[in-house]
Amino acid sequence: MKLIVGLGNPGRKYQGTRHNVGFDVLSKLAGLLAAPGAKTKFEGEMTEGHSGGQKLVLLWPHTYMNASGRSVRKAKDFFKLDDADLLVVCDDLNLPTGRLRIRPRGSAGGQKGLADIIRMLGGEEFARLRVGIDRPPPGWQTPDYVLGRFDSQEQSLIDPAIDRAARAVMDWAVDDMTAVMSRYNAKAD
Repeated sequence: MKLIVGLGNPGRKYQGTRHNVGFDVLSKLAGLLAAPGAKTKFEGEMTEGHSGGQKLVLLWPHTYMNASGRSVRKAKDFFKLDDADLLVVCDDLNLPTGRLRIRPRGSAGGQKGLADIIRMLGGEEFARLRVGIDRPPPGWQTPDYVLGRFDSQEQSLIDPAIDRAARAVMDWAVDDMTAVMSRYNAKAD
């Protein structure tokens, strides 16, 4: 069993924003897995599906980005999972829009949702899949940028990245991390 967590903020106000890319990847993944409708659990929404013989639990924390660790901790403890069975999907300001980077562990890199999960789990030994949203343009404040929506040019990059990210999650669940990193960390065609 693997726990896949998509980071974002709950509510209509945040749908389609840069900060909610993790939610978008999980929604795409749920569709690919033909997962049933999500139910409220672990201070979030949760559903389950199967890929390559592996059970995947998908979790959208509704604790807001900066408190995501509470929801993740509850789910991880409930299912009695090791950190190695957890993958967190989130946005990343330090990657160009649409670029993916999957890693088996690491720091928060300035991502506050990841930072809270690291704090709540007491370590960095879980996988993360970062989806690039690029740096704010000059004159933009970071909170305004991450809570803003993609323009049409950015959307043309992020839509295929969300598709690739959902497939990367399915591969991560059943494949060797080195192979998955090689496949998805390269620049998209």
